[in-house]
Formats: sequence, C-alpha cells, structure tokens
Amino acid sequence: MAAARRRLSVGLGLAGAACALLGVCMLLVGPVIIKEQVVKNVRIDPSSISFSMWKDIPVPFYMSVYLFEVLNPKETLQGAKPVLNQRGPYVYREFRYKTNITFHDNDTVSFLEYRQLFFQPDMSNGSEEEYIVVPNILMMGAAVMMENLPNFVKLLLSGALAGLKQEAFMNRTVREVLWGYEDPLLDTINAIVPGLIPFKGKFGLFVEFNNSNSGLFTVYTGMKNISRVHMVDSWNGQKKVNYWRTSECNMINGTAGEMWPPFMSPTSLEFYSPDACRSMTLVYEQSGKFEGVPTYRFVAPKTLFANGTDYPPNEGFCPCMQSGIQNVSTCRLKAPMFISHPHFYNADPALVDAVEGLHPSKDQHALFLDVHPMTGIPMNCSIKLQLNQYIKRVSGIIQTGKIKPVVLPLLWFAESGSIEGAVLKQFYTNLVLLPSLLDYLQYIFLGLSVPLVISAAVLMARSQGTATEKSPRHPTMQSKPPPSSETTPLLHDTVTQSQDDAEA
Repeated sequence: MAAARRRLSVGLGLAGAACALLGVCMLLVGPVIIKEQVVKNVRIDPSSISFSMWKDIPVPFYMSVYLFEVLNPKETLQGAKPVLNQRGPYVYREFRYKTNITFHDNDTVSFLEYRQLFFQPDMSNGSEEEYIVVPNILMMGAAVMMENLPNFVKLLLSGALAGLKQEAFMNRTVREVLWGYEDPLLDTINAIVPGLIPFKGKFGLFVEFNNSNSGLFTVYTGMKNISRVHMVDSWNGQKKVNYWRTSECNMINGTAGEMWPPFMSPTSLEFYSPDACRSMTLVYEQSGKFEGVPTYRFVAPKTLFANGTDYPPNEGFCPCMQSGIQNVSTCRLKAPMFISHPHFYNADPALVDAVEGLHPSKDQHALFLDVHPMTGIPMNCSIKLQLNQYIKRVSGIIQTGKIKPVVLPLLWFAESGSIEGAVLKQFYTNLVLLPSLLDYLQYIFLGLSVPLVISAAVLMARSQGTATEKSPRHPTMQSKPPPSSETTPLLHDTVTQSQDDAEA
C-alpha cells in the first residue's frame, strides 16, 4: 500500500511539473506565436490571409445618398431663408477592387483602386427618376467664381444665361443631379472665361465618382517593418499635396483608409482622403465588440473641420468661414464648395440656423470606425460627409436675384460596411478564437499544476508515515536474552534448568 502511494505521488508530481512547465512555456511563447501569425497574415504579401481581402474587398459596402430639396426656391431668390427637405436614401452597392498592383524593392507597393456603384431600388426610399428642386450648381458656382471679374464680363454671362433660360434653381431627376446631364452652359462659360471650368461633357455631383479610381497610391507592405504596413508613401507620385497654405496641412499622413498597422493603441488613427483632399485624424472613443471581435471605436474630433480661429492648426485650410465646414475650393476647380458632417453636426449653430430643415444628431450623422486593434482591420464602419455650396447674390448677374449669402447643403452620403459571413467566421476563428484558446490553456495548465503538486506532496508524506509505524522500534535487541534480576525469578529458573539439561 505504501509503495502504491509512493508511485502515485511520483506520478502526480511529474504531471504537476509537466503542467507547470507547459503553462510557463505557453505563457512565454504563446504571445510570440500569436504576434508572428498576425504579422505574417496582415502584411501586404500574396501569401498572407488578408491579401485577397486587401486586393478585392469582400465586405459588402453600401453608399447611401440623401439629397436636400429646396422647398421655397422663389422666396429664397428674393432673400428668404431656404427651407430644405431631406430626400432619400438612394442606396448604391459599392464594389472596390485594385489594379496595376506593382511591388517595389523599397518595401512598397503601388496600386489603383476602382469603385463601381449599382443602384439598389429595394433598399432605397425613392427612385433615381424622381424630380427634385436643387440649386443650379453650375450656374451659381460660376457666378460666385466670377464675382470679382469686370462688370461687362458678368453682364455678358448674364445675357448668355438668359438666352439659355438658366435660373438659380433647377428641377432635375436624382440621376441627373448625381451622375450628370448635358448642359450647354459648360461651353458657354468656357467661351466667355476660358479655363474657368476645365472639363467637358456631362456635369453632375458624382459624375467622376463611378467607375473611377482614387489616384495612384504607394503604400508600405510591412515586409521589413510591420509598423509601417499600409502607411502611405506617396499619392500620385507626391509626398505632399499642394492644395493648402501650410506644409502641415499638405502632409499625406496615415494609410489609404482601408487598413492600419497591427497592435494599435487606443489613441488615434490617420488616413489620407482624396475626396477631402487632405489627411484626417480620428480619435479613440471607446472599446467594444463587433460580433464577438474586440474593437476600438474611432470618431471625428470636433476640431476636424474647425476654422483657424477655433483651432489654429487648421489655419492652413483657410480661407475659412464658420467652424464645422471646410473650404475645398482649392482642390475643386476653385468652385465655392465646402464639406462638413451631415446636417452641420458639430458645426457652428449659425450654419444650422441659416436654413430650415436640418436636425443634427450624433446617432445619425457622426462617422465612426470600429477597428480590431490586434490586426488593424476595420470590422464595421460608416464614413459620412456632406457636400455644401456657397451661394449668394452677385451683382451684374441678374439670375442670382437677392439671394442672401448662405452655405447651402446639397447632399450627404454614408459609405458603410461590415465584415460578415465566411470572412467574419474565418477572421474570428483564426484571430480571436484560437489566440483566446491558447491564452486560456496556459492558465489552465498552470492552475492544474498546483493541486497536482500538492496532492503528490501529501501522498508522499502519508506513505512515509505509514512505513514508520509498521517497523519495530529496536530491531537489534531481539537476539539478546533479557538480563536476569531479582524481579525476574521465573525467567532465571528457566535458564538454569536449560543449563542443567545440557550438562546431563
């Protein structure tokens, strides 16, 4: 029994030591293995898991467009406050894919990313064939752009506008407003002021948005330095843009806005947006989970579109008006266009009060990005921007009437998408479930080692105690006869008798 206990205690002790050793090894080596797997699979390399996701984005992206209809065009022309009504959404399925992928020796890769948009009637609130009253964007833009030209030039344009029956507001279909319409005004303007609007063909707010690329991006692959993966090296061959007044504002920072370097910290992220003609910085808001995947949520700070007075670093984006809008005329053919959050969310209240019909709300109009911090891959996002036009009365151009100066919202859109289906399952299994399982196992092994070692020690102690109890206390005294004494007469008589028998 004691031997069995000793064997059991030795077995338990060895098992406990093995669990402890395995747990310590997993504790030390596990994070290294996980990090190596993440690094291997997020860099831009044809053999990585994320390469196909980066090349042809499998996530279903949708662009929802909301147009602002002017309900009182005649009154606005006479100086009244514009009354707006939001129409939509008009939803488009967005497909993105990369072409001209070229790897370079300096740890970079160049590519062109195209996007295609397809109208989704079943997801939309209205059709593209609906009519809507909006500002005559081309005419009102040209009027403001010509404000400082000689009066005879403006009168010449005004006469041409009358001949073409152009007015300050127009009634066109949603398809025409977004994707373009033929307008003889283009040729007329360029004939009067050559080069003022240097393009031909159709005019529309998104005419160059569909089936087009966002410019030639060159980004780091992360093969040599994973902390630089997806970071932009150049855009259209430029290290900086030249749209703005300061070097800081012209910098191309961050990534192309699709993925970020892994092992993110809850601080901020940056990306360069060709649509906004600038780099943008989003700030950490909170941690959360998307379909079980840990995420960091990043949002736009209030300073993103602040003017130079409220936020001096933005002085380079001026000339500025109220905070909450950014003048993009320098990268939009000098047209008086501004971008902002939808409904002037986080903007100067004066912008909201200048029109009727706006209702800014964080839930509906704030942009966000939910990114998996270990990999830098977005899990869920909704990027929202509003396009506005500055309109006003321009002396010499009678078609502008008595319109008071106002930054008038034209439309806002949300580009939204989230990882789902097989892609989400693969992502969760490889980058969440398995690392978590490895993390749990190391503590399970360490936890098991403690009771196993304690049990082995207890059994060993008991087996030794049992063996001690069964053994005689003085084994060497058995061969010696007890000493004779007056207190043992019977024993003495027995010994004497034995001796007498031997003599006989």
